[in-house]
Amino acid sequence: MSIGTESPAMAGRPVLILGGTGEARALAELLVEAGVPVVSSLAGRVSAPRLPVGEVRIGGFGGIDGLAGYLRESGVRAVVDATHPFARVISGNAASACGAAGVPLLRLERPGWSQAPGAEHWHWVDGHDAAAEATARLGRRPLLTVGRQSLDRFTGPLANVPAVVRVVDPPEHPLPEPWQVLRARGPYTEAGERELMESHGIDVLVTKDSGGALTWPKMAVATAADIPVVVVRRPGPPSSVTVVDTAAEAVEWAATA
Repeated sequence: MSIGTESPAMAGRPVLILGGTGEARALAELLVEAGVPVVSSLAGRVSAPRLPVGEVRIGGFGGIDGLAGYLRESGVRAVVDATHPFARVISGNAASACGAAGVPLLRLERPGWSQAPGAEHWHWVDGHDAAAEATARLGRRPLLTVGRQSLDRFTGPLANVPAVVRVVDPPEHPLPEPWQVLRARGPYTEAGERELMESHGIDVLVTKDSGGALTWPKMAVATAADIPVVVVRRPGPPSSVTVVDTAAEAVEWAATA
């Protein structure tokens, strides 16, 4: 893929990708192949992250003002926010900083699961507190796949429940005594997810509407087994930001940004 509509003024100026997702890595690869300088920024919250091609920086910018200052000083031509669908603080900061610095911003976000097979039978909730309450009503052996940073929202309602928690990195705070922690990183398979749920007697699955294929197998297995699924809805993106759902679309946007 090539980008042939760059202006001379834009040549050599990098695209900043706020990354950490598979979509961000795919975009970085496409842009580097097209000869566009790329800087991928990772928040640094996951140990041993999968790194994209091109230049990488790890760590925060220091809020809105810090990011706006970075954009001005580094001569960034455009920003693509390709963070996780639930990383709304980062997305909000990006919208404000790009507005302040006068830098074009695009949101690259994979589609959610709201139209997926079986979605109409899932228990959709707004927020983790509602998810914890629904989980306590629906089962006694939940599988929590909501990320370690959200686990504290479940410890109250599920304190005495033998929950199974799957995380990439160890939880940051102590968890209730009955809980069991499994550390694993996707992609997952339907066979593996089926064995996990059967061996642990899982009777309710709890997740976020992350979307994508890497973690879809758990949804397929639970739906097929008539295991209740509790899904936290996505928060909406900043209203002023254009959203695309493929890396190819983001590359086309970057050509004229």
